[in-house]
Amino acid sequence: MGTNGSTMLEPLRQGLPPIDPSAVSGSATCALPARYEAVGGARQFTRSTLTGWGLSERFDDVALVVSELVTNALRHALPADPPREPQDPPVRLHLMRWTSRLVCAVRDPSQASPVASEAADSAESGRGLFLVESFSDCWGWHPSPVLGTEGSPHGGKLRGKVVWALFRLSEPA
Repeated sequence: MGTNGSTMLEPLRQGLPPIDPSAVSGSATCALPARYEAVGGARQFTRSTLTGWGLSERFDDVALVVSELVTNALRHALPADPPREPQDPPVRLHLMRWTSRLVCAVRDPSQASPVASEAADSAESGRGLFLVESFSDCWGWHPSPVLGTEGSPHGGKLRGKVVWALFRLSEPA
């Protein structure tokens, strides 16, 4: 876990609403293991990052969205029996802050587009993207830039997608 420089931000800006790159005031990223326990780690990472940015009051909404995006990545993007080699592309959580916006983005190895499904009232799952849409100001996705070049079983570059959600922040007083 740790912060990341502007080189990681460049590909993530693709597909986002127009945001002035010079206004980026913070970015942080963490790799998440291919296990459902990673959702708790993502929430902890989000809490510490938002606290460091003075945005603790936004934690509940942002953490709910982060939890849904990470859960979706783990549920739908990873193979049922993931190989355990360390070169496997991880699911990654990125948090980026601008003066008046916060973006959380989750990158995963699947190229399949996220689909918002209609869940029955009694269903225990299937509302993830509905929640993301309800609690963020907007969301979207785009094909990911290269996830990694080392150890690809096909010798080529691995690709995936980035699913992002944007939160508008109140302007500083």
